[in-house]
Amino acid sequence: MTETTELDERWEVFDRWGPHGLLVLSTLIAWAAADALGMSTRERGACGVLIVAAVVLELRWSRVVRTRPGPSTGAVRHYFLRWAIGFALTWANPLFAFYAVIGYFSTERLLPRHLRKAGLFATAVTLAGSQSGGLPPNHELGWVLFGALLAANSVLVFLFGHFADLEEARGRARLKTIAALERTNTALQQALDENAALHAQLLVQAREAGIAEERRRLAVEIHDTLAQGLTGIIAQLQVVANAPDEGTAREHVDRALGLARHSLGEARRSVHNLSPVALADDGLPDALRKTVTEWGERAGVQARFAVTGTAEQLHDEVAATLLRIAQEALSNTARHAAAGRVGVTLSYMGDEVSLDIRDDGRGFDPLALPARTRTGGFGLDGMRARAERIAGSLTVEAEPGQGTAVSARVPLVRHDR
Repeated sequence: MTETTELDERWEVFDRWGPHGLLVLSTLIAWAAADALGMSTRERGACGVLIVAAVVLELRWSRVVRTRPGPSTGAVRHYFLRWAIGFALTWANPLFAFYAVIGYFSTERLLPRHLRKAGLFATAVTLAGSQSGGLPPNHELGWVLFGALLAANSVLVFLFGHFADLEEARGRARLKTIAALERTNTALQQALDENAALHAQLLVQAREAGIAEERRRLAVEIHDTLAQGLTGIIAQLQVVANAPDEGTAREHVDRALGLARHSLGEARRSVHNLSPVALADDGLPDALRKTVTEWGERAGVQARFAVTGTAEQLHDEVAATLLRIAQEALSNTARHAAAGRVGVTLSYMGDEVSLDIRDDGRGFDPLALPARTRTGGFGLDGMRARAERIAGSLTVEAEPGQGTAVSARVPLVRHDR
């Protein structure tokens, strides 16, 4: 775009001063050769008048072209008046063709497309007359030479004109391409602006989703900790109410106090999003062993825990997830299974960890589970969501009267410190 503007500026300078320079040059050369060409005093006077007319014409056009550049009726009139003066000067002295040649350079900027070939041909006539020795030719051979030179000039002119048309067409195509690129850039900028707005909207949505996820996490944590702890406390206090002696009552009160302290610690940890209290000092196997033992004592159920494979230090999130699944499964067993025995197995299997909780309770039909109510726990759906959150899975096998088996399989992600 800058190159096009610079070229237009140069042509503007040439259109303003080029005709004056060529007129001065042709006048000096023609006047120097006037005697050799045998110009009469009358012819010299006529040439002087024509030169003055050419100067006036060019000065007038220099002012007009500043306000009305490009082809117009006035430009056509100027072109052919200039041609007529150049033709007359060349008729009087062939060396004035140096001025008449300006017609070749100003055709595209002064004439509309349908008159350009006529203007080029008229200029070719003037130059062919100068090249053949002057107009009119003096003899038959002069006319033949004039005709040959006119034909040669016309072919060259029209050939170069054709190339100029091709270049102009290419220029128009280039301008269209530039305009299309500008439209594309504008559309791209609009798309970028829309993308920035969408990005900002996504950030807001992600923030809102994070808040919702945090609320859900706290709900799950409260259910897994406070709700279960309070349930255990209530169960212990109910036993106290029906205890046959003070020693038994004291034992269950102590258990209730322990559960209360444990639940308080879990509540604080949930607020700070730390690992479960049971994992604060122990690894997952020890935490599960204590959880299963304490649960068995509270529920009065024979509960056993086993580890298979080589135990490894797991990532905090993986360990916390498996512990929560075990706590939820044991809580479900205490509420619904009426089991006499429960077995919990933690298995390290290469790149996976498996947690299996089995009981010999009443079982159930997995396809006939009732919808979760507001007063119910998070249950199987909550355990499955926990496992899937760390790219794991959870399966349940149960039949009425045949007990229940819950199996969680998650990737073995080692501790990152």
